[in-house]
Amino acid sequence: MLKLYAMFLTLIFLVELVAAIVGFVFRHEIKNSFKNNYEKALKQYNSTGDYRSNAVDKIQNTLHCCGVTDYRDWTDTNYYAEKGFPKSCCKLEDCTPQRDADKVNSEGCFIKVMTIIESEMGVVAGISFGVACFQDIFREVAFS
Repeated sequence: MLKLYAMFLTLIFLVELVAAIVGFVFRHEIKNSFKNNYEKALKQYNSTGDYRSNAVDKIQNTLHCCGVTDYRDWTDTNYYAEKGFPKSCCKLEDCTPQRDADKVNSEGCFIKVMTIIESEMGVVAGISFGVACFQDIFREVAFS
């Protein structure tokens, strides 16, 4: 039973190691995928509250940004043609930006999201490495 547990811990360690390597190797594809999905979410944005629209609103409200690269990304959407900018683009609370670019955040969300992810990557990698090493050391000590 102990050998089975040791093999299970080793398997978990290897899965964590492979996940870290794959994440590092494919980080550019992850960025491109996020950007493409965010652009798609903007194109399909509506105010009825579907999960993609809610995610766009949450990102724009939290990070004080608008659009993918900048606020002009919204001008190519059906939502903008009908209603203008969404309220989540507003610089101030309780504004109704409609088509007034002076009332919306000018910076795009993609750069802000990537900056946050990259700045936190060291913390995530450090914690993951620590957990993985602890598991491996525990396995070695407990089953030697």
